[in-house]
Amino acid sequence: MDDRLTELSCEEFSERLASADAVPGGGGAAALAGALAVALCSMAGALTLGKPRHAAVEADVERIMEDAEDVRYRLLELVREDAEGFSAVMDALALPKGDPARPAARARALEGACMAPLAMMGECCRAVVLLEEIETRCATGLRSDVACGALLVRAALQAASVNVYVNTALIERGAATASIESACAEMLDEFVPRADAIAARLAPASVRP
Repeated sequence: MDDRLTELSCEEFSERLASADAVPGGGGAAALAGALAVALCSMAGALTLGKPRHAAVEADVERIMEDAEDVRYRLLELVREDAEGFSAVMDALALPKGDPARPAARARALEGACMAPLAMMGECCRAVVLLEEIETRCATGLRSDVACGALLVRAALQAASVNVYVNTALIERGAATASIESACAEMLDEFVPRADAIAARLAPASVRP
């Protein structure tokens, strides 16, 4: 497994994504989109710090930026973790169909492959909260960047959910799949509207009914 995916240039990463290589795929793209979204939160903070008119919120901005960077680095880690989860599924599927260990190995690998995109969703939810916080504290000229971050993180959250559901659909129904899908649905139900609301407040024309 190539653990240097996030060290590729933008051009190289997009070329790998466009190629016949199985990884990175949709999960890696979702994690990267989330990382870019929260990077816009950090940027809004960085360009607000030091402005006299925002001195009263400087401590808040610094704290938001610190948390945003934590989210960004975690999402970048998840690019690799998602690729590893996919590879484990491929290994399990490569076992001979007559191998009695294959069904259990397949189920374990599929459940494991849900973990990285589910974690992406959690980090994207954290990003939404941080974008809400920076929205009211950043310089006015940065509001469109925050809106872009909100729309990007919405897409990342939904894309990551696809990568959860595509795996749970292949697992025998049970408590584990129900729990995973319930967590996924809860995050979508709460945080997609919150991301939309940020964009609607800051750039109304970008969110249409």
